Amino acid sequence: MSRGMPRLPAPLMDLWDWQSQAACRDVNPELFFSPESERGVRKRAREMVAKSLCGTCPVQPECRQHALSVGEPYGVWGGTTESERDNVVLPEHRKSA
Repeated sequence: MSRGMPRLPAPLMDLWDWQSQAACRDVNPELFFSPESERGVRKRAREMVAKSLCGTCPVQPECRQHALSVGEPYGVWGGTTESERDNVVLPEHRKSA
């Protein structure tokens, strides 16, 4: 490779390989995403079941980090809900004092 040539991006499979190990890979995605009309007790119960599955997942940290880094606005990812992720400030977004 000559100098000045940009480096090629990493293969996409390397970036997404963690998903093949996810506990949710064969689960109906409706467990993780709320219908538009879902509210209150029903929504919290569904989220609790989804989060309990996340708690058994070997790639939970990777999933959570993905959702935080892309600003995933919907669903349960890595054991976190939309509102829980809204309250997390990533280090690269913190203002230095």
